[in-house]
Amino acid sequence: MIWFGAGVLLLIAVAGAAVVCTRDVTNQVLALGFYGLLLALMFFIFQAPDVALSQITVGAVALPLMVMLAIARMKFRDRSRSAGDSRND
Repeated sequence: MIWFGAGVLLLIAVAGAAVVCTRDVTNQVLALGFYGLLLALMFFIFQAPDVALSQITVGAVALPLMVMLAIARMKFRDRSRSAGDSRND
């Protein structure tokens, strides 16, 4: 059981580095969701199931979803502004 916990901690370190080192925003958000799932697994292994459920809800679902929606809105706003500029020319 100790080796499993150590392995999960190592995976968390790798996933955290992947979130930071990834350049593409979509891949970065996917890595962030995976990182949240690994943190939830860590909480579950270290016998904190209530915190694990909260982490799944917030860290693995809500936060990546909000970031992706914000990115989609920014892209939509940029497209509508560029379309408006081309119509005025």
